[in-house]
Amino acid sequence: MTGTTDGDGRRDAERPAGRPLALVTGAGRTAGIAASVTLDLARAGWDVAFTYWTPYDARMRWGADPGAPEELRRQVVSLGGRTLAVEADLSDPAVPAALFDRVEGELGNVTALVLCHCESVDSGLLDTTVESFDLHVAVNARATWLLIREYGLRFAGRHGSGRIVSLTSDHTAGNLPYGASKGAMDRITLAAARELAHLGVTCNAVNPGPTDTGWMTEEQKTDLARHTPLGRVGVPQDCANLVTFLCSAEGGWINGQLLQSNGGLG
Repeated sequence: MTGTTDGDGRRDAERPAGRPLALVTGAGRTAGIAASVTLDLARAGWDVAFTYWTPYDARMRWGADPGAPEELRRQVVSLGGRTLAVEADLSDPAVPAALFDRVEGELGNVTALVLCHCESVDSGLLDTTVESFDLHVAVNARATWLLIREYGLRFAGRHGSGRIVSLTSDHTAGNLPYGASKGAMDRITLAAARELAHLGVTCNAVNPGPTDTGWMTEEQKTDLARHTPLGRVGVPQDCANLVTFLCSAEGGWINGQLLQSNGGLG
């Protein structure tokens, strides 16, 4: 794993006091949901560590966004937050524990864990390979479990202050390994609401529906807008608004829920 700290030259005593720390996974692209979540949390008064994995974006049709982590880091610092960018291959089962070691060592204890990372390669029931299926499960389900486990083992915050939010999807037809592994992510997250109750940690899964992060064609945008009562497609900030609320004190009574935040898409 590699990473950078805030780099603003301030000593620890000069940094803002009392800001809680969030760890956001999957923030490799400026157009992605995770980037919007990271910035929205920073605006709301959080320090934010985030992960990215360039090889995943590089093999997808939208391509790598090599300047995104540094730009995101810069923006978090400009919003008054401390930050840490870590390139992390979450298909490796050793990475979640190492990631928490790194984040805790440089920024302190994690209060909110926001899981935005994914493996998502379109394939269906008949053409999905075993290798692809296993990789989807490793990244979307197993890494979710391991990250939540590390969080639960290490959580040191005040009872009622902890937050876990995962981003899921209900798409399965034509995207079988993604949808199946995201379904497992849901169940792991919702189980955590019960199993981490003694810590006072809330755990929710959010389904943002189809979100325009650069993958939609104009035809897809038009079709989705036509099937949404509000007449538009979702944008990353829509999801970020909900995630920040769930991480806030005001969102603390929402727990163990799979929330649809898709503009009423039918």
